[in-house]
Amino acid sequence: MERGDRVAATLRTPARLDDLAEMYGERLWRARLDVRDPLDVRSVVGQAFEDLDRIDVAVSNAGIGVYGAAEELSDDQIDQVISTNLTGSIHFARAVVPHLRAQGGGRLLQLSSMGGAVAFPGFSLYHASKWGIEGFIEALAQEIRPFGIEVTLVEPGVVETPFYASAPSTPVIDAYADNPEIVRGDIPPEEMPGDAEKVVRAMIELGEEEDPPARLLLGVDAYTHVTAAWRERLRAAEVTSDRSLGAVRDDWVAPDRA
Repeated sequence: MERGDRVAATLRTPARLDDLAEMYGERLWRARLDVRDPLDVRSVVGQAFEDLDRIDVAVSNAGIGVYGAAEELSDDQIDQVISTNLTGSIHFARAVVPHLRAQGGGRLLQLSSMGGAVAFPGFSLYHASKWGIEGFIEALAQEIRPFGIEVTLVEPGVVETPFYASAPSTPVIDAYADNPEIVRGDIPPEEMPGDAEKVVRAMIELGEEEDPPARLLLGVDAYTHVTAAWRERLRAAEVTSDRSLGAVRDDWVAPDRA
């Protein structure tokens, strides 16, 4: 907004942006939105496009987490994380795409995480939601590219924000009490290399790139962990290539795509 852009901001408590509203006036459009409600998502997204006439970049950033072993999670925690991080993001993308298509194109930035490509014990539910949205967005991007809509999965590492402190921890089951590998939420600042302001700047630059990448890793931890995981998966696939290529019907002939 400092550059003169107009921003449509949605959140569960719009009053949290009162200071920005006072500073930027009509350049900040606000609305209450709960991404877990598909009807609410479609209504608010539609109103934003109607009021602003055109939105060039749509950012999907809703996300929550919970610490604990998978066996320790409650049914309600599972529903809350999946409905916010996964189905909420799906509803948002499905609501935004028709408007972007109608205006002749635009950008969709989906916040994922390095946790959409790697997994750490004690954060399984968060990983489930991020791995899920990665698959959805990768398919969606191919479907809507002909309409001039570019899509990028933004994959930050651990960024110094209130996210980690606000995520609840499950009651510990005795069987897991002595497992030091399980993340319990006690992430000290020195283990948070990501700079929130730099992450935001990188996303703003994405909105202006002529040919944006399909994925953008942000942070030394994200780059290190994810590239190592990709290399290990490729190595594991190559080790089992004989069995993989052997699981083919004897009478199967590859179709001619020429």
